[in-house]
Parts: sequence; structure tokens; C-alpha cells
Amino acid sequence: MTEPSTSAATDRTRLAESAYGSDRDLAARQSLYQWQTPRHDLPGIVVEQLGGVRGSGRVVDVGCGNGKYVQRLREDRPDVSSLGLDISPGILATVPGPVAVADVTRLPLATGSVDAVLAMHMLYHVPDIPQAVRELARVVARDGVVIASTNGELDKAELDGLWHRAARDVLGTGQEPSRFSIGGRFSLEKAPGFLGAEFGRVRTIELPSTVTVREPEPVVAYLASYRAWADQYDTPFDATIERARAIVTDRIAREGMFEVTCRAGILVCRR
Repeated sequence: MTEPSTSAATDRTRLAESAYGSDRDLAARQSLYQWQTPRHDLPGIVVEQLGGVRGSGRVVDVGCGNGKYVQRLREDRPDVSSLGLDISPGILATVPGPVAVADVTRLPLATGSVDAVLAMHMLYHVPDIPQAVRELARVVARDGVVIASTNGELDKAELDGLWHRAARDVLGTGQEPSRFSIGGRFSLEKAPGFLGAEFGRVRTIELPSTVTVREPEPVVAYLASYRAWADQYDTPFDATIERARAIVTDRIAREGMFEVTCRAGILVCRR
């Protein structure tokens, strides 16, 4: 298997109840960036891009997850009204209100009613990406801004290589199953095409970096955070995670570190 099934990658029940039923797995992935160089403060960068939103303006974070962007916005721009939306009631329990359960393809917002919309690392979870983009364009004011984020197609290639090796060792064959990845549906390379269908100006801000860890646990926790999709792998999930732990532990013992190349970015969209 080289790609997960689209239905598994975008199934609302799996996303709301398992993958993001709490912030445990999302937080595990976020924590990897503690060891990032250069350190990109994504919430801070997004707030900077919202400089044109006037006081008392409205900003909606669609697919807000555990609320990192909403919280930063409320700290840095208390003059702006913010709302967090997500399909998972469980993960919203960790986010200070106002928040609401909502689907990006059917937003409970009036046309042109908000000044800015965020869609951060979430559009690859949507079954119908063009419809989601149409909804983002519908609810934002004519002079408003939509900010999306995603990863490049070569993002964290070292983790793919690690998974390949661990899976091969576990299976004892030449087969090399891929690590579960859904970012290719809305990658940094493909995103401008989707967004450009509704917005005349789409500006990409690339944020390359390297994560360097000197103990195995951050990498192991990142890989294990995809447990909600364990049935999508054609290798035993737990055994492969443990083999990956042994490989990383050995690499760090020999070289003093394990490096992961990150290729993330944000897209700033205007009409």
C-alpha cells in the first residue's frame, strides 16, 4: 500500500471520535517542533498576516483542533472577535469558547460575514476539497483574507524512510509499506490550484526547517500518533513502532542525533 484510502483519510466518524477525539495525538505531532531550526512560530506568523483585520473584526478558525491559533489570536488581538470550529466535540472541549461543532463544507455562517478565515493543516481531511474552498470563499468578506496551511510533498521524508525500514524488518520481506500520509491530497504544491479556483491572489509563504532530536521518544510519539489509522497499514502497527524505536535509538547512539526535514508553509488568499 502506497496511499491510504481516501475514505479512511476523510471519514468524519474516524476523525471526530478517534483521530481527533481528544488532543492527545495532535499534541504529539505538534510537540516534535520543539526541536525545530529555524523555529517557525506559526500562530505568530498567522496573527501577523491578520494585521489588516480591523478592531472588532471577526476571525473564524475552521478545523481549529486544540485551539493553538485561536488562543494566540485572543492573546495578541483581543480587539478581534474569534470563533473556533471543528467537527470533533471531544477536541473542542480543550478550547476556551466560543467554539462550535461544524463541517467546513457546510459552515453555519452567513455569506460575507467574517473578515478572516483560518484553515490550518486541515483541508487534506476534507472529502470534497473544492466544496470546502467554496465555503471558505463564501463566508469571508470581499476584502477579507483566507489563510490555509499544509506541508510539502517531501515533508518529513526521513520518517517515511524510517517507517519503510521498520516495516521491512517486521515483515521480513522486501515489501516496504508506506507510513500513513494524507497530506498529498492538499500538499503545498497542489494547494494553490485548489485555492486559486476561488481567489485571485494566492501567496505561498514557505517555512522550511529541520527538526533535530537527541532522544527517540519525540519521533516514536509522532509515528504512534497515527494509531487511529492503524488498520490502513499492511504491517503490524505496534510491532513496527517498536522496531522504529530501536532503529532511532541506535542511530542516536551512533551519530548523536536524528534529523527530520520539514517542508511546511502557509497560503494567504485574497480576491
